[in-house]
Amino acid sequence: MERKFKEALAHRRSYYALSNKSLVSNEEIEEIVKFAVKNIPSAFNSQSTRVVLLLGDQHTKLWNIVKDTLREIVSAEAFKSTENKIDKSFASGYGTVLFFEERMIVEGLQKSFPTYQDRFPVWSQHTSAMHQLAVWTMLEDAGFGASLQHYNPLIDEAVTKEWQLPETWELIAQMPFGAPLQEPGAKEFNPIEERVRIFK
Repeated sequence: MERKFKEALAHRRSYYALSNKSLVSNEEIEEIVKFAVKNIPSAFNSQSTRVVLLLGDQHTKLWNIVKDTLREIVSAEAFKSTENKIDKSFASGYGTVLFFEERMIVEGLQKSFPTYQDRFPVWSQHTSAMHQLAVWTMLEDAGFGASLQHYNPLIDEAVTKEWQLPETWELIAQMPFGAPLQEPGAKEFNPIEERVRIFK
């Protein structure tokens, strides 16, 4: 679609009705992820963000892990609606992007710059957030609908084990995406005057 940057940001929304169809090739999806990881800034150029792209059966496997994990801690009655939401809004999609932060890099910066040691975990989250927004916006610009989910830390151990990831990778968020089946509802905005102050 290649919208202008401001148009792409304004168009990005949370989509909760997804199908497992794709309008672009897997290679184009991979390029979106790689582009974001390469070009999004990070504190002290730490490049601490790690991303895992799950497609096909691997995507399905993730959401089965989520359901299996929640089944153990949610009542049987409550799990029915939880399972329905996961199946129709997340597992039904084409893929999932997992966002991680490499703790070893953050801890290394804390040791190297003790004056800012309490800030590096916060800045690491900022870095992850920028990656999330970039990938989300580019996926939507490619025709996908997506949302951002946070089943961590409940699924962390199972995810690390299933995909044999380094234990120092901290899971931050999960982004299921797919062809949107319906448009999201109207978005309400608080008055911009309450959120921005300008001094000239």
